[in-house]
Amino acid sequence: MLSKVRTTLLLCLSVFSSLAYSSPVDENALEIIRRADEVRSPNKPFRYTLTINEYQAGETQPKNKQILDVSMRFIKPDGDTKADARSLARLIYPPRDRGKVLFSDGYALWFYTPELRRPVPVSPQQRLIGQIANGDVIVTNFEYAYRAALQGDVPCGDKVCYSLMLERKSAEATWPKILYYVEKEGDNRPYKAAYYSLDNQLFKEVTYHDFQPVLGKMRPTKIVVQDTRNGKRYSVMEYSDIRLESLPESWFTRESIMRGVQ
Repeated sequence: MLSKVRTTLLLCLSVFSSLAYSSPVDENALEIIRRADEVRSPNKPFRYTLTINEYQAGETQPKNKQILDVSMRFIKPDGDTKADARSLARLIYPPRDRGKVLFSDGYALWFYTPELRRPVPVSPQQRLIGQIANGDVIVTNFEYAYRAALQGDVPCGDKVCYSLMLERKSAEATWPKILYYVEKEGDNRPYKAAYYSLDNQLFKEVTYHDFQPVLGKMRPTKIVVQDTRNGKRYSVMEYSDIRLESLPESWFTRESIMRGVQ
């Protein structure tokens, strides 16, 4: 009996020691991606115009262009404030796409066009334009969607970055794994993200550019998305007219989309 008790205690101490040793690393990673998330987007309802241009390498004029009006209601729980994670992305250019809407509620994503009787579910990984997937036009909160592990420091141009491995918590998250580089100094600005597929193949790389004072922080206003499987193509996402705006919750429903949103 004493032998069993002693063995149990040793196992408990071993587990406790392992947790105590690994916890600071996990907590550090969590704090880093939390701070980077705060740079990428505010923790309040907001709205922005997203312009996406698709380029061929060496060309200065885009081969395709799309403009969306995006409203986000991602709110983290805080005291009496309930969590919310919904979005509306209204296509406004080219003219033939007017009236089409992408709507998300948590991880669920629907697409609606006036020719359809009702919104239909779509995959976040399905391509919208160029290297941009449906799920890319909506700001993803890495803290909630991914588990993070701090891997060390790496050079990022003339800066030093944290290297973090992000693995999705749910199969519903858009990308299974992301290698994420975040600047060590200052606000922990995001520098680069490499997205991997289910079979662990590098799918695309994203770099963050043109940090501007927006809603109280220096935030990236341009993101370059490189197709690593075809080095001759890349897409540029540019954010403009970013503003706090709390649209009525009733707008963020499939029924509202079918009636038409402004």
